[in-house]
Amino acid sequence: MIRLRLTLLGFMQFFVWGAWLITIGTYCFNAKGWTGAQFGAIFSTLALSSLFMPAITGIIADKWMNAEKLYGILHICYGIVLLFVPQVNDPDTLFYVIFAAMIFYMPTISLSNSISYTILKNNGYDVVKTFPPIRVWGTIGFIVAMWITNLTGSKDNANQFVIASIVAIGLGIYSFTLPKCPPTKSISEGASFAEQLGLKAFKLFADYRMALFFVFSMFLGAALQLTNMYGDSFLDDFKRFPEYADSLVVKYSTIIMSISQISETLFILTIPFFLKRFGIKQVMFFSMLAWVVRFGLFAYGDPAGGLWMIIMSCVVYGMAFDFFNISGSLFVETTTDHSIRSSAQGLFMMMTNGFGAYFGSKLSGFVIDHYFIMENGDKNWHGIWLSFAMYALVIAVLFLLLFKSPNDKVKEFAH
Repeated sequence: MIRLRLTLLGFMQFFVWGAWLITIGTYCFNAKGWTGAQFGAIFSTLALSSLFMPAITGIIADKWMNAEKLYGILHICYGIVLLFVPQVNDPDTLFYVIFAAMIFYMPTISLSNSISYTILKNNGYDVVKTFPPIRVWGTIGFIVAMWITNLTGSKDNANQFVIASIVAIGLGIYSFTLPKCPPTKSISEGASFAEQLGLKAFKLFADYRMALFFVFSMFLGAALQLTNMYGDSFLDDFKRFPEYADSLVVKYSTIIMSISQISETLFILTIPFFLKRFGIKQVMFFSMLAWVVRFGLFAYGDPAGGLWMIIMSCVVYGMAFDFFNISGSLFVETTTDHSIRSSAQGLFMMMTNGFGAYFGSKLSGFVIDHYFIMENGDKNWHGIWLSFAMYALVIAVLFLLLFKSPNDKVKEFAH
């Protein structure tokens, strides 16, 4: 019963994000006609909120409030804010609305993990064995939400946010019925505010190898957001061509994009093999090459003869996403002192989902507006994806030349 309840929690946690994350680009670009810079600013709110909210809510849950109650309040607030989106008709206002929504949503990702860990441990479960199958249902929830958004005709209108809102409010109410997760007061009473926020981990930048790793994490974090931002809009834009207007790719663009998330769940299972066989540096390098392939296939794909390229691009996404995020997390786990390990993991996420995602969102919008908008106002998607592919290739080559890694240690950890 506990596992079933946590499975439902994980499913809804990512359902309420998947309902709009992949299709907000179609909504802003194709339906509203806003610019790349305007959409980039809106999408950057995910990154901005990731810079401070998880740390703040973590302190609240550690010291003052039951985690499941804080989680419920955040989701109810998130759902209420999303209900305002259909009333918004300009990008500047939507920036603040989505920013408010992300302030409430982003910390719930780590809180949902903490709640699951606590409840499983309190009920005698082996977290290492029990949690991964539960977490997979989060990705399934994300996929199901994408399909519902597409099949209900909501991918290019504000109904996608209403779908997310209804489920988010329901999730918030549901969370109040979960077993109690009281504050652990694990933070030392004498700890400084900097220590509470995990800022001690920033001393890792004094180590050349770790500093380089975090810099590349930021660069890859920028690449990660590009297909989330533009993938569905790109596929939907094929409707401008009469020969593709009624194609499956245009009608079911969000479902096609969901192949990326399906691939993600499968590539997770291959990581231990690749780590043992090749080591951490090679696995992260494979991830960067996979981003090159991901963007390159999109550049040359189309809904007819190039459909296989679009499908393969979505399949390759699993390697591109998992191989860096999971192996990068393992690198941090095996190369940092145990006293700052959790803070170091937070720093890794801050560099990828915070700074990297922010710069990727802002700069990509600027580049598209200045170099890839044609005279008739259409986007040169071929040039856009090729430029992204070149970016990933440069990062991959620099990483191969500059980064050194203790492969043996990570291989032992993977084994």
